[in-house]
Amino acid sequence: MKMKSFNAMLLVMVIVLLTSACGAKEYKPQEINEETDKCVICNMAVKDDPYATQIITKDGQSLKFDDIGCMNEWKVQNGTETVGAEFVRDHNSGNWLKYETAYYAYDAEYVTPMAYGVIAFESQAAAQAYITEQGKGELLSSADLKNHKWEVNRDMMDMENMEMHNESMHSDDSKEEMEMGHGTEGKDS
Repeated sequence: MKMKSFNAMLLVMVIVLLTSACGAKEYKPQEINEETDKCVICNMAVKDDPYATQIITKDGQSLKFDDIGCMNEWKVQNGTETVGAEFVRDHNSGNWLKYETAYYAYDAEYVTPMAYGVIAFESQAAAQAYITEQGKGELLSSADLKNHKWEVNRDMMDMENMEMHNESMHSDDSKEEMEMGHGTEGKDS
């Protein structure tokens, strides 16, 4: 009898060990390095801010994005078969959240790095509070984002590009070039 009990106990331990070894792998987000991290889709610098997102692939590679819309674009282009985990940042605290447990506020006029207008929050109440504070927007879950019409607010992007152009036109380098006659093709010097 003791041998049967011992064998049964041994069998249970082997099953527990095998089951735990086959458990789901835990993926963790990596820190953002503003010096080197570039968005995988748009190649813009990824800031260590509430808009940063990332995918950890099943083989452990970290893909970083400057906007949740870029992360979605990567999934459209590459599928989700290799995705181990997806992470977004809470807009209020900057803490990493699992994509599927976060809540989202969306409005085409919300300012985000690539003008997709989707902002992540840890709780439904926080997302709703943001929408109320802004006086516009829609509350979404990760399931809702699967059917979301991902579009860039082109008017906002055009405004941002114009602002960047105006800033560069008024920089000291541009002024010096203009004073030296550069950029004045077609005019007599």
